[in-house]
Amino acid sequence: MSRRQPSPGLADALAEVRAIYRDLADRPAERDCRSLAGCCQFRQTGRTPVLTRGEALLAAKGVRAAGRKQLKPRPDGACPALGVDNRCTIYDFRPFGCRTHFCAAAGGMIPRRQVADLIQRLEALDERLGGDGSRPFEAAVGDALDGAF
Repeated sequence: MSRRQPSPGLADALAEVRAIYRDLADRPAERDCRSLAGCCQFRQTGRTPVLTRGEALLAAKGVRAAGRKQLKPRPDGACPALGVDNRCTIYDFRPFGCRTHFCAAAGGMIPRRQVADLIQRLEALDERLGGDGSRPFEAAVGDALDGAF
């Protein structure tokens, strides 16, 4: 019988997600995000980032740091964290998928094999936090903001 590890505190969970993001930034992948916001057009691209619980909690912290209490869907189907100036309002708190995205202008998608260990760390933290796997951006961050988890 395996024993479930205790859930880490919020500060520890956020620190762990930030450490994973730092480890990603230290990888030799060529990235050059020019803040063009093409990848933020979820309806247009047909792609929405999925977040683990730890990522959603960190993104929610970014939403609050931007002075917002909730995310409202945009009529154009773009990321609800995209500001009126077409810049990400949670850029420093953005999820893993936004950091490794498919945007050709930023260098294209980072191959999964190059980041599989980081994804496994995010998934392990999700499990420790009682999550049930990655969820679409709006739902995951919305629940984090509402305190649903």
